[in-house]
This record gives sequence, structure tokens and C-alpha cells, in this order.
Amino acid sequence: MFKIPRGTRDFTSQEMEKRRYIEEIMRTTFMSFGYNEIQTPTFETLELFKAKSGQEIMDELYYFKDKGNRDLALRPELTAPTIRFYVEKLQMEPKPLKLFYFGNCYRYDRPQKGRYREFKQAGCEIIGTDSPEANAELISLAYKILKNSGIKNLKLNIGNLTILSSVFNQLKITKDQQKYIIPLIDKSMFEEVIDALRDFGIENKDAENLVRFLKTTEIKFIKGFIEDDETKKELEKFETILTLLEKAFGIKDFKIQMNIVRGLDYYKGLVFEIETPKLGAEKQLCGGGEYDLISLFGGKDAPSAGFAIGFDRTIVALETENFNFPTKNIDVYVIPLTEDFIEKAIIIVQALREAGLTVDLDLLRRGIGKSLKYASSIKAKKAMIIGPDEIKQNSVTIRDMDTGEQKLIKIENIKNSIR
Repeated sequence: MFKIPRGTRDFTSQEMEKRRYIEEIMRTTFMSFGYNEIQTPTFETLELFKAKSGQEIMDELYYFKDKGNRDLALRPELTAPTIRFYVEKLQMEPKPLKLFYFGNCYRYDRPQKGRYREFKQAGCEIIGTDSPEANAELISLAYKILKNSGIKNLKLNIGNLTILSSVFNQLKITKDQQKYIIPLIDKSMFEEVIDALRDFGIENKDAENLVRFLKTTEIKFIKGFIEDDETKKELEKFETILTLLEKAFGIKDFKIQMNIVRGLDYYKGLVFEIETPKLGAEKQLCGGGEYDLISLFGGKDAPSAGFAIGFDRTIVALETENFNFPTKNIDVYVIPLTEDFIEKAIIIVQALREAGLTVDLDLLRRGIGKSLKYASSIKAKKAMIIGPDEIKQNSVTIRDMDTGEQKLIKIENIKNSIR
């Protein structure tokens, strides 16, 4: 017997119903913000992902040589393919360009709850503007998508990597030292950050000041760390984004968090994360911000920003909150009592389907008892019985599967009686 590969999943029809429901909410929300859907290949050239993330990404990739000896990789995320698509084919499109997508991604990772080797992402990119209102709208879109999906318990954290990099430079923390302490900062291991900086020869006062900066949640405190004019401009923009988010977009429940250090090599400026605490270690649902990939991929430089949402974690979060997913049941299950009535049953089934109803037909020629039991098991709202007594009267019997009540209905009145 063959078994499913580790880190992948099969989805039942009930699970797919949940997933399609959430996907459609997300799609509708993206489109309401003026975004247009695109799709990119499941595999790309290996060099694309190495250009974005460096040699270290190799441990996470599913990569291979094709029959033409070309190095290819299954996509581990969707931002790089989208920017490749933009550079290759979309640079002349009017700006700002707003793109969104859904797709399966692949990473050789340790499987656990909410983390798989094959997983689905939803996300978007906006290219051609870095205005404060564009960034505030981007955060608002991410937050609204998750809220519209039904998640109640969300935490929005917002940081700025340009400001963080400026503080690193002021404290004379080198690039190599930054690479060492960034994983510690990401995990809020602040004592370990201080110890590491001491080992690097950074003065104790400066190390403690960095940690104070990383822990701050107030703009006025951040201002005290900024010395150069360029970073002061970035801080003004950051403050405007937060003001717009609160006063114009109506999102007040957010926290400034300066220890968000995602992708420091290519992210710049605004960064943000949205999480749901109930998921524990895998609590992050969304991450995004401003980045610089277009010139890296050979395109004419243009401001760009975006975010990715963990689709699978969104489903897990909803299930953890006991979200009541709507179900779409069969409207009517049609039972021809004998072979003589199959043709008539099919004609009725076709007419009902064309009228927009969800209709199933007994295809096993079971007895009435087994057919009604099956109709109950698939949660059909009604059962329709077609037999000799019914046909003599140009009628069918409609049975309410909840109450058991039965009525004889004329064929021409079937649609109205089922709706």
C-alpha cells in the first residue's frame, strides 16, 4: 500500500469546503482593494531563489535537474516568482501595480502543527509607490483579510528595518555581528544579545541601549535614538503610516515592535507581522513589508512592498477558535423506485440543476429504505421519490429529511417547493 509523503496532506471534501470558503473571502477582499490575481509556475530556476535568499536557502529547497540538465526548484514562497514575472513581463504596466495570488509552496522543513512541507500561501505585492498611505493600506488589507476570514484574536506588530539598521550603524555593530545577533533578536533573547555584543567589544552602555531600543513601543522613545537626517525622514514616514492606520483605516490595536528582523538583506523600511497567540510557537499568520528585489532580479528599480499569509495556519487558527464554517448541503436527492423511472428522474434532475439547485441522483438502484438512509448520511435537505403512483398523477413525493414530512407535488411545481 502506498502512503502519503511526510509533510503533505490529503483533504476531504469537507476540508476542501472550508478551504474554498476562506479562499473566496480572501480573494474578494483582495479585489475590493483594487488588486488583480496572477499565477506563476510551481517550479522556477534554482538561481532565482538563490539570488533572493542566498546559498543557505538550499537546505530548505526541493531542487532537481530536468532532462535538459537545467537546475530547477519547487517554489518555497511566492514573492520571488511574482517579482520575476514583473521584471520579465509587467514593467511597462501602469503604476501602482497591485497583484495578488494563491499557490502551493514547498520547503523541506520539520513537519508540525501548522507547518508542512507542502503548504499554501496567499499574498500580494504593490509595485510603484512607497507612500505612507500605500503602506498603511497594505497593512490594513492584511489585517482585514484575516478579520474577514473570521479570526477574532489577532495581534498586529509593526517595525522598521531602516531605523533598526541606522541604530546598528550608530552603535558600530558590523554586518557580521548583526548576522550573529539577529536570530537572538528575532527570538527576543535580549540578555543573550547583550552578552554577544560584550564579546564583540561593544560597550556595555551601548549594548543595553540597543536592547532598550528593541523593547520600545513608543515613537517618542525611538526619536531619541535617531541622529542622521535620512533616518529622521524615515521615522516621519513611519509615524505617518501609524497615524493613517489608526485614524483613517480604523485599526487601533497594533504594537510598535522594533525587533522584527525578517529578511534584513532585502527587506527595508516598514515591516509587520500578524499573529494569533492561540497557535503557540507557530502563531504567525502573516508577514510583510517593503523590500528591494526588482533591481536584484535585473529590473529597473521601483518601490515595492507586499505580504504573505499562511493559508493553512489561518484554517488551523479558525478551527482552534471553534469557528463555525458554513456547509453547503445537497438540496435534493432524487430516488427513482425502479428502472422504469430513471429517464424521467434524470430529466427532472437536469431541470433542477439548471435552475441552480444542488441535486444528486441515486445511481446504485437501491431500495427506498437504503436510499433514504444515504440521503440522510449526505445531509440532503430533501429527498424526491419517483414511482408509479407519483407518475400516474404527474407528480413526485418530496420528503423533508429533517422532519420526515412527505408531500405529493406536481412536477411543474417542483422548483418552488424545493427552494
